[in-house]
Amino acid sequence: MTASPVPANADCVFCRIVAREIPATIVRETDRTLAFRDVNPQAPVHVLVVPKAHTTTLTELADDAELLGVLLQECVAVARSEGIVDTGYRVAVNTGEQGGQVVQHCHLHVLGGRQLVGSLG
Repeated sequence: MTASPVPANADCVFCRIVAREIPATIVRETDRTLAFRDVNPQAPVHVLVVPKAHTTTLTELADDAELLGVLLQECVAVARSEGIVDTGYRVAVNTGEQGGQVVQHCHLHVLGGRQLVGSLG
């Protein structure tokens, strides 16, 4: 699979992963999304699903229902491919500084592979 030409932010680590400038373990790819393993996993399965086009936050995607749907479909596809769809998994989106967003490129976390406990905040 090859990266598609999409609007990118040269300072964004996820844009650089999409452009294949930074290596990542890619799990899935579509024309609009890329899913890859988190380098600091919080669970046995921890995959990030990102839009290829640079979008800073979930708030910016609020008016693009189609892309939001595609991102959620990809989260389910990741859960299936990772073998956690039947046992259960969590999809989380951190938005903004107080929401815990570290990389300023909207991304969805797919977590599973063990009993997930506790609050998200």
